[in-house]
Order: sequence, then structure tokens, then C-alpha cells
Amino acid sequence: MGETCYSYKRNKRCRGGSMVAQGYRGERITRIGDIAKSILLLAAATGTGTLFQKINLPESNIIMAYIIGVLFISVATSRRIYGLISSVFSVLAFNYFFTVPYFTLKAYSDDYPVTFLTMFLTAFITSTLAVRMKQQTKDASEAAYRTHILLETNQLIQQQGERREMLRVVAGQLVKLLRRDIIFYMAEADGLSAPYIFPAEPEHETGNLEQKMLRHAEYSSKKERQAAEQAFCSGEPAGAGTEIMPQTRCRYLAIRSGDRVYGAVGIPIPGPEEEPEKFEYSITISILGECALALEKEEALRAREESALLAKNEQLRANLLRSISHDLRTPLTTISGNAGILLSNENSLDSGSRRQLYENIYDDSLWLINLVENLLSVTRIEDGTMQLHLSTELMDEVITEALQHINRRKTDHEILVVPSEEFFLVKIDARLIMQVIINIVDNAMKYTPPGSRITISARRQENCVVVDIADNGRGLSDEAKARVFDRFFVAGEGVVDSRRSLGLGLSLCRSIIMAHGGTIEALDNQPHGALFRFTLPEEEVTLRE
Repeated sequence: MGETCYSYKRNKRCRGGSMVAQGYRGERITRIGDIAKSILLLAAATGTGTLFQKINLPESNIIMAYIIGVLFISVATSRRIYGLISSVFSVLAFNYFFTVPYFTLKAYSDDYPVTFLTMFLTAFITSTLAVRMKQQTKDASEAAYRTHILLETNQLIQQQGERREMLRVVAGQLVKLLRRDIIFYMAEADGLSAPYIFPAEPEHETGNLEQKMLRHAEYSSKKERQAAEQAFCSGEPAGAGTEIMPQTRCRYLAIRSGDRVYGAVGIPIPGPEEEPEKFEYSITISILGECALALEKEEALRAREESALLAKNEQLRANLLRSISHDLRTPLTTISGNAGILLSNENSLDSGSRRQLYENIYDDSLWLINLVENLLSVTRIEDGTMQLHLSTELMDEVITEALQHINRRKTDHEILVVPSEEFFLVKIDARLIMQVIINIVDNAMKYTPPGSRITISARRQENCVVVDIADNGRGLSDEAKARVFDRFFVAGEGVVDSRRSLGLGLSLCRSIIMAHGGTIEALDNQPHGALFRFTLPEEEVTLRE
């Protein structure tokens, strides 16, 4: 029963028969072709000599015709032996056809032996030089091809950023070079990964599903994996054609740079006749070296990025701790001081003084609660555990509810809610959107003098509900508007209540609004002041009669 096969030599893909027989057949055809070329060129040299003899040219011209024939044979054939044999046969042919007595291998003239020896040496040296020049041309061509494919591989690898894409590029180059399947094992924390198999033929030409599964099972067998692990651990070739587990289907080469091994690559070698050519093998080693260097560079870049991220996180943590320690000290000192006054002088204080102390304690405790809420929300956003509990809400009701949680210092500011003539429904996490409103209003009260006006309004714009929170304070600079939503950024040096801000409130607002699919921005209020505007997708309600 015939089967589909693919030759791993440079010849075309074949159908039917074994790959070993294919290799023998190719060599036999090449050998027959070289013999035929040699015979034809010697016959052409003999015919040319016959022509020279008829027009009475000297024997030296006939000898030159044979030397040129040997030169052409050395260039046209694949092995040096054909040039050597042709040198011998050219001497014999000259003796047989052009020396007296004709058509015999005898020579009456005493100087013919020297002529024959000179002719043989000249033909042999000429064929040797021709073979050497041909080899040099081949070496130069191979070197140019090697340089081209390595440069191409390097350029393709440099264009990729991820490790998997690098492997895909390297596998594609190896498949193009060797015309056989390529198997990749990559290093992982606990050893080698599962094999990545890159077929030599397009998916639509690799046979039916059963053949694909059979081939995958062969490459993924326990024996093949053990050979790959041997190459990975030792850094030396293992598997088919080596002294380490030679009974496997593939030869495994380590992807290494110095003492570091990044994985192993499997190259199918069904038999000794299917060994890659030395030139192909050397390019394969070079490509794997390029791959190892690229993986080393990618690993170093990733480590550098992780170090930079770690340093940044450490800096953020240090800033956070420094800000928290500074911000917590002031309200806690105030709370403890007011509580101490009440404990030691409760009976001597009038009701107005006691109430003022109670309000101060209450205000400071609310500020601390808001700070803790912001910190908890930032933590949830950082570790990805913040979940939105969405429900359909009226925007006006959310604003009203948020204002009831505003710090008691709002009595020093005029907070005006502009009523709208229609209802705006939004699908939001009401608790988080209330926190956005509280943070923006609290920020406006901090950075505007007592008696300032804070205006809140809502309107519809296309399919969104737009909420504007504006104040008539001194406003924001262009630099502050660009950075006001950055974490730990604080606009200006002075704060009305003499407390520094953590710089987390507005950053948290942006994260919450973006999680809802909206936008937030800082603008100038007219004629002066700051305006914070955020949008939320409007919820559509279908009424059924």
C-alpha cells in the first residue's frame, strides 16, 4: 500500500516509496548524469581533434582540445574523481586515435611517453584547479546564503516582542532551510514545556487528521521527550545520529547562549541517508545561536522592566506611606486633643464649646473614613478585585445622596445643585459613583476659599449623561489640568484646611469612571475656577403598556 512521503533533501516533494530509496535513486541519477557528461565531452574533444587532424593542425592543438575537454568535465560533474578519470582517458584516447599506429594503444615514437605524461599532468592539474575554483565559488555562494538567512532571521526576530512570536519566526526559518518538521521545547521553571510542532508542509497538504495525530504522537512520545531533556541538560546534541539515545526519530539540539540553555529543537532524521548537509547543519546551529541571543536579550529586557516596575512600586509605596503618616497624624492629633479637652474640662465648658469640639472630632473622623475608603478602593483596583455592582439609578438621586455624605465643612461653601427638567437613568455602581462625586466636591472645598460656590449639574449629550462639578476658585494651571488625575499629584502647596492631600481621590475617580465606560476631564470654569466633567453611558428603558 503506497504512502505519502516528503524528501528531506533539496529535491522536490515525492509521492510513494520510501525516503531511503528516494535518496539512493537521486544519487544514482546524479552518477549516471556525470558519466554521460564525461563521455560526451571526451567524444566532443575527440571529434575536435579529428577535425584538427584533417586540416593538418599540429598534435599540440589536439592535446589542447583534450585538456579543455577535461576542464569542462571537471566543471560540469559533481565529484573530483571524474576529472581524474577523464585525464587518464584523454591520454588513452589521444594515443588510440591520433598516434601511429592508429587505433591501437602502441606508440612507435620515443618521445610519446613524455608527451603522454605531460598531457596527463596538464589535464590533471587543470581539472584540479577547476574543481578548486568551483568549490571556492560554491563556498562563497554558501557563505553569502548563510549571511543572508542569518541577517533575515535576526531582522525578523528583532521585529517580534514576545517569546512565542520569536519561536514562530525561528521555526519558519528552519523549516524553510531544512524542509522538514521542526519541534520546539522551551525551558520552564520545572523543566521543558510541551512540544511545539511546526509542520514542514501547509496544513492543507499534510494529510488527513489521523496522519497528523500519528505524527504528533511520534514527536510527543516519552522517548523523544527524554532525548530532548538530555540535550537540554547537557547542552550537547542528543537523539538520532548521536551517541545519546540514537534510536529516536529526531535529533535534538540545545538552544544555548554561553552556559544558559533556553530549550531544545528537534529535527527529524529517519535514517543515516537523511542527515542534513554540513552546510545546512552549520546554518541551523547559527540560527539557534541567534535565537538564544534574542531570548537572552528578551529575558534581560523583561528583567529590567520588572526591576523598573518594582522600583516604581517601591517609590509609590514609599510616597503612600509618607503621605499617610503625614495625613493621619494631623486629624488623629486633633481628635485626641479635642477628646482630651472634653475629658479634662467637660464640666467647665459651655454647651457651645463642647458642641464645637464634638463637630471637630466628627469632621476629622469623616475625613479619616473617606481616606480609608479611597485607600481600600485603590487597593482593589491595583489587585483587580474591584467589582461593579450595577443597577439602574436616577442621576439626580445619586447626586443628592452623595451630598448627604459630604464633610460638614460644606457649611463654609455654597453647594448648588442645578435641577434638570428631565430624568437621566444610568446603569452604575451607585456607591462608587457617589464616591466620585464626594471626592470631587471635597477636592473643590479644599482648594477654594470659604464662601466659594460649587455648582453641580447634569445633562444629556448623545447617548451619555454628562455631570459637571464647577467652582469659582482660582482654577487650575495647564500643567495641573494635565496631571491632576495622576496618583499622588497635589496641585498647589497650600490647602485650606491645612492638611496635605494624598493625591489619590481624583486618580481613583478616573479609575471608577473608566471602569463604567465613561470619561473624565478637568477644564476651566468661566469666568474663573475649575470644572470637573465626567460622562456615564445612559441607560435605555423600554416602557411596555
